[in-house]
Amino acid sequence: MQSSSHSHPEVNQSVIESTSVAQIKILTYMMFFVFAMTSDAVGVIIPELISTYKLTLTQASAFHYIPMIFIALGGLFLGYLADKWGRKATIITGLVLFSVACFLFAAGSSFLYFLTLLALIGLAIGLFKTGALALIGDISTNHQEHTATMNKVEGFFGVGAIVGPAVVSYLLTAGVSWKYLYLCAGALCVVLSLMALKAKYPITQKSLSGQINLKNSLLLMKDPYALGFSAAVALYVATEVAIYVWMPTLLSDYEGSMMWLATYALTIFFILRAGGRFLGVWVLRHLSWQSVLFWFSTAVFLCYLGTAIFGVAAAVVLLPLSGLFMSVIYPTLNSKGISHFQPSQHGAIAGVILFFTAASAAIAPLLMGLISDIFGHVSFGFYLATAFAAVLAIGSAFNLKSKQD
Repeated sequence: MQSSSHSHPEVNQSVIESTSVAQIKILTYMMFFVFAMTSDAVGVIIPELISTYKLTLTQASAFHYIPMIFIALGGLFLGYLADKWGRKATIITGLVLFSVACFLFAAGSSFLYFLTLLALIGLAIGLFKTGALALIGDISTNHQEHTATMNKVEGFFGVGAIVGPAVVSYLLTAGVSWKYLYLCAGALCVVLSLMALKAKYPITQKSLSGQINLKNSLLLMKDPYALGFSAAVALYVATEVAIYVWMPTLLSDYEGSMMWLATYALTIFFILRAGGRFLGVWVLRHLSWQSVLFWFSTAVFLCYLGTAIFGVAAAVVLLPLSGLFMSVIYPTLNSKGISHFQPSQHGAIAGVILFFTAASAAIAPLLMGLISDIFGHVSFGFYLATAFAAVLAIGSAFNLKSKQD
């Protein structure tokens, strides 16, 4: 997974003013913030769905995996549109589709209706996220700046992951429907659409339009570099998603002296993950990305290993703490995976990586749930998550060694 020796594709910054670059960055930060508001609030909404519609856990979990599946499909089959249509058109199309789907939550009440809207939201995210990720490459002058910007973007995602569940909890406490979260997200996306419409985008060198198509986009799935980073991303996501899907269930068995920590464990995890991403911008200025990836992924593995060996008494501290070490991994892998390729392929490769991201987010919790059901306790699912963390740490060690060689 070594970074290419090629320099990062240069963008003529004279074409676009620094104020426009700042506007584009703010727009990108806010897109990821809104995305996280809705996606990471699902865990708080699911208990309400179970109560209202008398659903089983498997049925209710569709609220999580349906949008993830469609984000994956959108990334894989629509990611190239960011290269073919251009970043601006792709981002605006995704934001408008997202807004419409969010507003339609007010027009229906059946569970199947909501799942249909979540599928549309998944496709919309697949569009605007690949456009945004490609745009980050356009406004970055080198690999280091690309990685730093990606960490800031994911930092705002982390903040959205804190705000979304908090908003839903407040709405439910006030006796107001959780659907207002989606109405708020839709309204925010209307504002972002207007910002995207007015923003000045950088002019990038494109390859011939005939070469930008779905067939050539899917060929990236055979590229060893793309596959290596995509596999690493999938392993990371499988490790992270275990926390916000299954950690509350694991900690429900905790009866020790730190009940307050068990109660707020997920919030603490999200705060450490968000704060760590902003801290990561500083860390990556002083250490090589290969070293950071190795040490942080190893720390995550040790947190999971401690949980596997010492049980829930250790999990109450170690699993929330893992958020600090996870923080830098995903944006760094994403950045290095995308910036290796030419600007005319940034949308396509972002889509491929997004496919592996969302597919892992959908499949890994399901596998953990199945293993937990088979062996009778959720801790067995965390043994699987520990294995994912171990493979990621081993891969990071090989990556670091290849750099030193």
